[in-house]
Amino acid sequence: MGGTAGNKHLPLEGLRVVDLTRLLPGPLCTMLMADYGADVIKVEDVEAGDPTRFVGRFYAGSGSFFRQLNRNKRSLAVNLKADRGRDLIKKLAAESDVLIEGFRPGVMERLGLDYEKLRPINRGLIYASLSGYGQTGPYRDRAGHDINYTALVGMLGLSAEEDGPPVMPAVQVADIAGGSLMALSGIMMALYQRRSLGEGRFVDISMTRGLLPWLAYHASGLDDEEGPPRRNHGYITGAFACYNIYETADGKYMSLGALEPVFWKRFCEAVGRSEWVEHQFEKQGREQLIKEVSLLFKTKTREQWEVFFEKIDACCEPVLGLSEAIEHPISRSGKYWLDLPLDDDNSEKVTGFPLFFSGQAGALRLPPPKHGEHTEEVLEALGLSEAEIKKLDAARIIKTSG
Repeated sequence: MGGTAGNKHLPLEGLRVVDLTRLLPGPLCTMLMADYGADVIKVEDVEAGDPTRFVGRFYAGSGSFFRQLNRNKRSLAVNLKADRGRDLIKKLAAESDVLIEGFRPGVMERLGLDYEKLRPINRGLIYASLSGYGQTGPYRDRAGHDINYTALVGMLGLSAEEDGPPVMPAVQVADIAGGSLMALSGIMMALYQRRSLGEGRFVDISMTRGLLPWLAYHASGLDDEEGPPRRNHGYITGAFACYNIYETADGKYMSLGALEPVFWKRFCEAVGRSEWVEHQFEKQGREQLIKEVSLLFKTKTREQWEVFFEKIDACCEPVLGLSEAIEHPISRSGKYWLDLPLDDDNSEKVTGFPLFFSGQAGALRLPPPKHGEHTEEVLEALGLSEAEIKKLDAARIIKTSG
């Protein structure tokens, strides 16, 4: 796959990452590293590979969910249950900068591939373990998913209205924010510290613990009379008219984020209701003000409100569906979404690069790999002969694309 013009000297060029994760949290973390130049070797089992290969629209051996998370990587298919397979991972880890794994705590130790076993063969290795509840504590061995992590840390309960049930999240906040991004942060910190220490670090990432920074605003209200902010309680959760979601005449919605007084004033003056300005944060009568603003928004369609606020700096924007968001000018101009080629005639939308370095984004260097596509390539670089590779393939210790 050809890279985008100007994509030389990506920030992580020269970094090798051994990726022993699957599903969402780990693969997203390593894809971000791969997008910015790291050589990510995705280790998959020899049978079916990453389960996301079978999720979403299937094309040429993989599902669309897999393709969203695994571009710019190389696939190495190895049987970790076999001694020879584990030996290959040790050999690979000895020549790598980072190893990230997402198994249950204790699995890597039983395989003989834990940090203490690999550290003597590579003192500079950054070893990251990504799990739901971390490597220690009473929930260390407990199974969980995104909804459980947000529930236990107190986040899910904040989505409930008073005397109402919590709202099911539409995105995996714990997996991505507490997992993928915290893993990336921890790995980058450890790599920076390696410059001064001269050796690697073990990084323990708990998706539950990783959610704590998201609760800073809510924790600031722990001693308030109304308690921590939750839905319809607090400045940014729908308690006030200036920061809320409103239905329009055509059954769609607008988001109003006029939190600072200057934006609220501009909003009120723009819609001809200057008398609202002084009541922005009054607790008494706030429900009535929300009703009045609600009635106002129902006088126009969403498109009419978009046009109305186009040149008014009042923090008022349409609530878009995903397909609409992909086609929105902000997405198009900022290349929020990329076209990933499937073949000569077809492509599909994938998420773009979130970071720019001096105006330079990441690069589409490699398509999402086929299962075991780079097994021979990786093993040859480790010094294995063609005959050895064929023998391992025949014994199902590895899987090659052939």
